[in-house]
Amino acid sequence: MEDALKPVTDWLRARNPEAGVIPADLDLIENRIIDSLGFMEFILLLEDLVGRELPLEELDVDRFRSLQAIHDNFLSPSAPRVPKHTL
Repeated sequence: MEDALKPVTDWLRARNPEAGVIPADLDLIENRIIDSLGFMEFILLLEDLVGRELPLEELDVDRFRSLQAIHDNFLSPSAPRVPKHTL
């Protein structure tokens, strides 16, 4: 799990240097590790990591609440895969 999350934790630590080690179950929203100003930039990072656009129905805040949730919902081999949107 750590390898898949490394770009995510690097991004979070770059914006929150005081955070130190971020536990997998820490609520990133409640603890303001991800805030409303950085949320869209964070979505773009995840889209780059998963190689596809994240549909609006995937943007439920609970799917981003912790590193564990991000891993399970987007980065694990068993995470749902939805093809890129085409216009």
